[in-house]
Amino acid sequence: MPITELEIKNLTETARKIRHDIIDTTVWAGGAHIGGGLSMVEIMTLLYFKYLNIDPAKPDWEERDRVVLSKGHGGAGYAPVLANRGFFDRDELKDFNHFMSKFGMHLDSLKVKGVDVSTGSLGHGLSMAVGLALGARLQKKSWKTYCILGDGECNEGSVWEAAMAAAHFKVTNLITFVDRNRLMIDGKTEEIMSVEPFADKWRAFGFIVKEVNGHDYKALSDAIDFALEEAKTPVIIIADTIKGKGVDFMENQVKWHYGSIDSELAEKAHSSVDRG
Repeated sequence: MPITELEIKNLTETARKIRHDIIDTTVWAGGAHIGGGLSMVEIMTLLYFKYLNIDPAKPDWEERDRVVLSKGHGGAGYAPVLANRGFFDRDELKDFNHFMSKFGMHLDSLKVKGVDVSTGSLGHGLSMAVGLALGARLQKKSWKTYCILGDGECNEGSVWEAAMAAAHFKVTNLITFVDRNRLMIDGKTEEIMSVEPFADKWRAFGFIVKEVNGHDYKALSDAIDFALEEAKTPVIIIADTIKGKGVDFMENQVKWHYGSIDSELAEKAHSSVDRG
């Protein structure tokens, strides 16, 4: 069903709250992968507040849709989404990445409600997502699997092995996203290990490619609807995003791949998010 203006308004407000929570979580943790957490907010907000068939009261419900955050270091962005969706209380985020906390920098599916797969070693998420999707097919289940890749991890060979398998087995109950913010820990993706021509590579591996603005709910929603309703082969949504999105002094700055912020910087960050 096409996304409505009211839905976009509500999603925008939810995303604003999540960005504030990402900033606070980074302060409480003493540091986090904030840049990539901020870049994927619209993708995660749209999934968790419009598309996913889930029940926070029953996080292990067998018929739920599954999510694989392959870019597992984005946990400081993922945990606030889960908190806002009702899997646990927001106050629990104050313990993020502390000693003996259930919230590690990479979220553990055995400890954090709402996390389907523990990820962290980059390049493995799509393989696990393909396995989940094939498992649903073999069990004749209707639930879907969604996988979110970082663009930097797409220089890992295991990503392309998984892509080849997804196309070969026509895994259409899987929808894959790439958070294409063009920055990784060491610098620009195209300088560290170029992935371009990126879309053409996915096409060559047998995917239908949708290239969209990763901060535009309608564009993202249209691509998801296509994948759910019309696709006969696997779909990948390459979401063009901005690292550090919403915090003006962090946007497109590689130094904010991981960073810590004090109270003064946090105030500036919150003000930037409020200005929209």
